[in-house]
Amino acid sequence: MRAGPAASQLVDPVKQMTDDAAMPAASAHATRSRPLAADVAAVRAFNRFYTHRIGVLKDGLAGSAFTLTEARVLYEIATRNDATAGAIGAALGLDAGYLSRILRRFETGRLVTRVPDTRDRRARRLALTSRGRRAFGDVDRASRAATAALLRPLAAAQRGAVVDAMRTIEGALDPAATTSGVVLRAPQPGDWGWIVERHGALYAAEYGWGPRFEGLVAGIVAEIVAAFDPASDRCWIAERDGVRVGSVCVVRASARVAKLRLFLLEPAARGIGLGAAMVDACTQFARDAGYHRIKLWTQRNLGAARHLYAKAGYRCTGSEAHAEFGVPLVSETWELVL
Repeated sequence: MRAGPAASQLVDPVKQMTDDAAMPAASAHATRSRPLAADVAAVRAFNRFYTHRIGVLKDGLAGSAFTLTEARVLYEIATRNDATAGAIGAALGLDAGYLSRILRRFETGRLVTRVPDTRDRRARRLALTSRGRRAFGDVDRASRAATAALLRPLAAAQRGAVVDAMRTIEGALDPAATTSGVVLRAPQPGDWGWIVERHGALYAAEYGWGPRFEGLVAGIVAEIVAAFDPASDRCWIAERDGVRVGSVCVVRASARVAKLRLFLLEPAARGIGLGAAMVDACTQFARDAGYHRIKLWTQRNLGAARHLYAKAGYRCTGSEAHAEFGVPLVSETWELVL
């Protein structure tokens, strides 16, 4: 993960109640209100819709002579550096006997051959023959064309929403997803409005917080932008593959104390270590800027965020019950001595 340039960031002078984390665990109320059986039925219904829509129920994928599994094995052989039967079987979760029968058909059809592995002469690596490369190229082009045909009728905003939803699914179901393609950068025009909108939408969906919270965040962003001083304040937008997935700021509270604020992480970017990296970036900047302490304000029900803060060395120094956002909450102040 790279840290981009940090110009155009923020400051936060007021003692606000806001913003510290949008991390994985939803509230107990939100969890209880979503019966698992209903979600299972919804996912199965979507699977039926999508498998039909992309044509994988037909005899051949994208009009080819290959089944979906065969085409995927062909893709792995064409694109992997370690294209051994064991590596492909592990990557795709295929039974060894089933994979062996597929490879035998490929070899009989002169699509695949076995060559010595340059890193281990005892191993045999799978490689496409010239005939196999032509077959793979045909399937790959047909699959790309089918996907383009699926997306072409959609407006750009709709396509973006579909792709973002797919990334959300992938990130939620694969917590070991890589941070490759992630960058922390300075805010650009449009990012401040995005911070407000995503805070409002995510906290409403995950915790049931009302519009007063979104209004509070909007006020904080306005004050930050108006008073920003690059010598004492910093803000980062987290991007993955060009898509905004998070925000965090560290701003001046006094000559010796900084505040960590507007910490948000989209569901698709959780569980990959990005949240910890964002908190660490704030800590490093605060030290470099000469602060002695960092303070933050959060809520007791944001368990995963609190775990992140504790792991980074923060300690809870005070708490207070309130209902500022339309639901009963307990706010907490946390501090880190630098």
